[in-house]
Amino acid sequence: MFGDFYELLAAAKKLKQVNISVAVAQEPGVLEAIKEAEDAGLAKAILVGDETVIRPMMTKIGLSEDNRVINIPDLDEAALRAVELVHNGEAQVLMKGLINTSNFMRAVLNREKGLRSGSILSHFAAFEIPGEKKLAFHADGGINVAPNLSQKRDILINSLSALKALGFTRPKVAVLAANEQVSPKMQATIDAADLVAMAQAGELPECELEGPMSMDIAASCESAEHKGIESKIAGDVDLFLFPTVEAGNLVAKTLIKYAKAKNAGIIMGATHPIVMVSRSNKAESKLNSLAMAALIVRGLQIN
Repeated sequence: MFGDFYELLAAAKKLKQVNISVAVAQEPGVLEAIKEAEDAGLAKAILVGDETVIRPMMTKIGLSEDNRVINIPDLDEAALRAVELVHNGEAQVLMKGLINTSNFMRAVLNREKGLRSGSILSHFAAFEIPGEKKLAFHADGGINVAPNLSQKRDILINSLSALKALGFTRPKVAVLAANEQVSPKMQATIDAADLVAMAQAGELPECELEGPMSMDIAASCESAEHKGIESKIAGDVDLFLFPTVEAGNLVAKTLIKYAKAKNAGIIMGATHPIVMVSRSNKAESKLNSLAMAALIVRGLQIN
């Protein structure tokens, strides 16, 4: 369990450095995060993109000129080359730079040089929320729009893999819905009950999973007691599994904007972790994401 991102960064600093391949690296926020990661001893980077733009940015930011830069001005070609570096084992983490998400993902899913694993891709995020005792992990607020039961199972497996790599032995998981009662009118409640049944049957990686759970119950043992609901995880949830991308995305942005939460996010389900954060995110969020990816790489022993 990590109390905050300071603890997560401290854990990552103790591990062997990872190599990060940056697709279309001519983005100041990305390069600032790379510099901070290098200064902290977390990682080294291979920067793929337009060298005539990247080099001046490196100088301005103070990023070492010793970093390897691969000059490929074309955006799609640069993305594919960055992915290929990870595919070939020259880097262990892929990071998105200044390129459209759909073009970036096309390179990630390239059949010859991409990072397909056979699983679906899903977003795995961490939040440091003021007043809370530990980091909260969320899935999936970024990729899968309206996942069905099978997809939710895959999202859960991806997320549990990440948590295991981060040191969790039996993560506490809340499968979220609008309320705690299973209703034929609310598919999210039916799916939650089915996931609980899978967990009880031993069909999922080890975890303490409950659902359907409303957010107030998941976040507060007092709310559970007030409603007369018995729960082993209320108020102590590690992973919040959202029913739709809208639910996860809205909660995430609300936490960041109004609760001043710090955050990190990566994509799981590929052969290697992928750091893909919004350009509007602070360099701190990008650094947190790189640190989380580095811990997962080492925890899963990815080469």
